Amino acid sequence: MDNKDLQDARKDLDKEFEQFRKHLDKIRMKLDYISAAGPEDDLYKMLDDLEDEVKHARTGGMLGAGAKGHRKAREKYMEVRGLQK
Repeated sequence: MDNKDLQDARKDLDKEFEQFRKHLDKIRMKLDYISAAGPEDDLYKMLDDLEDEVKHARTGGMLGAGAKGHRKAREKYMEVRGLQK
């Protein structure tokens, strides 16, 4: 195991995790809007927006890979550490 490879893999893992955390904050914000909704609010639209945000966090958007990118970075990191093949 090359120390530089391990450091690079860890850096990628940390970057992907940070991106996911940003998505998670957006999910929480959408959920807060739903929690604060009243009977006259468009719950259907609010839930649709929440679903879109969850999908974005899972699969990523145009520039990011979301949790999918984190999964790949984690697999690479574990492989470099010798914990997974």
